Amino acid sequence: MRILTCLMAVITLLVLSGCSPLMAVGMAGQIVNRIGESAYDQPYISDTRPAINPNDVALTNLNLGIEYMRLEKYELALEKLQYARSAKPAYAPVYDALGLLYQRMGQSKEAEQYFQQALKLDKENPSSLNNYGQFLCSQDRMGDAEQYFLAAAENPLYRAPEIPYTNLGTCAYLHNDPDKAMDYFRKALSLNPYIPHALINLTEISCDRSDYVSARDYLDRYLAFNAQSPRSLWLGIRVENELGDKNKVSSYALLLRNKYPDSKETKLLLESGIR
Repeated sequence: MRILTCLMAVITLLVLSGCSPLMAVGMAGQIVNRIGESAYDQPYISDTRPAINPNDVALTNLNLGIEYMRLEKYELALEKLQYARSAKPAYAPVYDALGLLYQRMGQSKEAEQYFQQALKLDKENPSSLNNYGQFLCSQDRMGDAEQYFLAAAENPLYRAPEIPYTNLGTCAYLHNDPDKAMDYFRKALSLNPYIPHALINLTEISCDRSDYVSARDYLDRYLAFNAQSPRSLWLGIRVENELGDKNKVSSYALLLRNKYPDSKETKLLLESGIR
């Protein structure tokens, strides 16, 4: 019926435009035949939009969230991490990142819940174990922190076990256990001999124990790949003053006073009477 209606309409238009009735019928038949063939050839409209991959959405938003967290834009970081969680609700790294974010925002209860959720989804993930260890250390739970740091470090698939060993050494040092700290820092350096945090802390521990030769060695290794800081300059002054290198003492002291005049280390220098 639709084809017949279309045919009559085309004939009428052609006749009105000046064609003879016979010619109009022939031309209308060809037009309608082409319309019918086209309709049968292409019965559907194709959707050529690319499919959205939830894994890609989750990973992209996770990386954006981590970058915003690094820039201390916590509101934007939370927004991106929530997008990532919505795209892939069982993706452990997202919960690990949320734990870090809430820890930075000072919301310890929420941070711990997210760290625990990350480990529930992937209990052997060394990054999550290390980050939860850091959180526990910040909560003065040294024994629990040690358990998670060691689980991360002893995972045979972890490519950077020196990181949790260094963090465990730092945690022990902050909790007034320099012997344990030294053991873990040395363990970390046996895997990577130039870890800054391990070297600078071992410099200070050795200096406090009057082992100035070892302290100088650790400090030299630290300065081979790291810029001077108020802490390293003050340690250098203490070490070289005891070892008798007055030129180094003067050089370190001048740099400390000029570059960091308001630092606590400069105050210590002025109080010490070292020149």
